[in-house]
Amino acid sequence: MWHLRTYIIAGGLFALASAIVYCIHYLIFQDVHHIFIYMIGDLAFLPLEVFLVVMVIERVLARREKQAIREKMNMVIGAFFSDVGYELLDRLLGCFTRREELVRQLNVSQDWSHADFRQAMSYAAALDLSPDCRATNLEELKSLLVTKRQFMLTLLENPNVLEHERFTNLLWAAFHLAEEFEARETLGGLPEADLEHMSNDIRRLYGQLLVEWVAHAEHLKTNYPFLFSLVARTHPFQESPSAVISA
Repeated sequence: MWHLRTYIIAGGLFALASAIVYCIHYLIFQDVHHIFIYMIGDLAFLPLEVFLVVMVIERVLARREKQAIREKMNMVIGAFFSDVGYELLDRLLGCFTRREELVRQLNVSQDWSHADFRQAMSYAAALDLSPDCRATNLEELKSLLVTKRQFMLTLLENPNVLEHERFTNLLWAAFHLAEEFEARETLGGLPEADLEHMSNDIRRLYGQLLVEWVAHAEHLKTNYPFLFSLVARTHPFQESPSAVISA
């Protein structure tokens, strides 16, 4: 409401300033015909000017700004996966008894197309496999998340991250699992209901982690093939991941 009132007042002041200038022009030259010729000419060009400024120039600038923000976000996401994401992908994969299905759906390779990445993202977003947190070392997982907490908090301080809802939700899922671990004196000998609860937290985290990883892998394939080459050789959804390029 306050912004609307400000615009109305500003518009009135500018209109008044124009009227004063036209009055001064008339007092000096006494030529109403000349004033109206240029006034109508300016008004005739105004719709085209509005179109060029608002519809074309502003959209081009907004698109460039959005592209720059997206590029910065991809750098942040890349840093996340390099520091903690890839280790989480590998460590949490062992919690799923139907590991073969995950491998089949997410075995990203050099020959993947856009359709393959879209299908993998859809699968990850609707992940319905039930993990068993007892299949991994919970103390080591706790140590990883707690150790990397400050790094993830630093990522949240980036203003661009808050505009990327999917990645923000991923970070919050990681923070929540770390808090669940820290809230317990020990992770050994927990009751069945507690283990089931943490397994659900792992499924939530892993689903969001997979979606973000697939999207990031496609971004690398499109824009940075040399970085994607390493990802395709080392991700855990293949039989023998290795950075070594075989003949």
